[in-house]
Amino acid sequence: MMTVFLPCRAGSERIPNKNTKKFAGISGGLLSVKLSSLLETKLINRIVVSTNDKKVIEIAKSFKNGRIEIDVRPENLALSSTSTDEVIDYVPTIIASKHILWTHVTSPFITSDSLDKGIQLYYDNLEKGYDSLMTVNKIQTFLWDDNDKPYNYDRDVEKWPRTQTLAPLYELNSGFFINSRENYLNLKDRIGLKPYLLQSEGYEKIDVDWPDDFLLAEMVYNLKSSLSDK
Repeated sequence: MMTVFLPCRAGSERIPNKNTKKFAGISGGLLSVKLSSLLETKLINRIVVSTNDKKVIEIAKSFKNGRIEIDVRPENLALSSTSTDEVIDYVPTIIASKHILWTHVTSPFITSDSLDKGIQLYYDNLEKGYDSLMTVNKIQTFLWDDNDKPYNYDRDVEKWPRTQTLAPLYELNSGFFINSRENYLNLKDRIGLKPYLLQSEGYEKIDVDWPDDFLLAEMVYNLKSSLSDK
């Protein structure tokens, strides 16, 4: 079983009230969507919502589910200037579980099945030399650097190679990270030295970081809902 760390600080600057504002007509917004997915999993037994936001606390408590716990995060660790590294150091001080899954409300399309799959892959791959897991988007297309040159292919060899022959790169999408508490303490990181890269597919790649992302995610969510109702 797995413990989840779900950070939800107040004061989002790029999207005001990003965690709790109504999303696709859903009261409780992205937080409600995320908590619903987490509660549908089979391999998660504890969800620690870490926040300094009274609205987040209100929404989390409204689920009336014993798997959800509230961590009232100190204000000095919930500032816009607070670094991710500082929050990483904080996590093992509030979670004593052996393994920790860190996720965000900003990945609303990651399903409970994908979460359970990721958790099982994490445990299975510990026996294969991996020590952590993180979700990524596979990128296999023409990339150029800021020197106006191709980054991942050689135009002197072939000006336009087939994209499937290009070396793939992987973009972190912050869907979720799984790591041991021991690695949090020893490495000061939410991944270990050899993370397994779990490729996200389809809509699950979407990360809501900017206002346009929020609007796009709402459109996709509504479309998916309308199609599933037919």
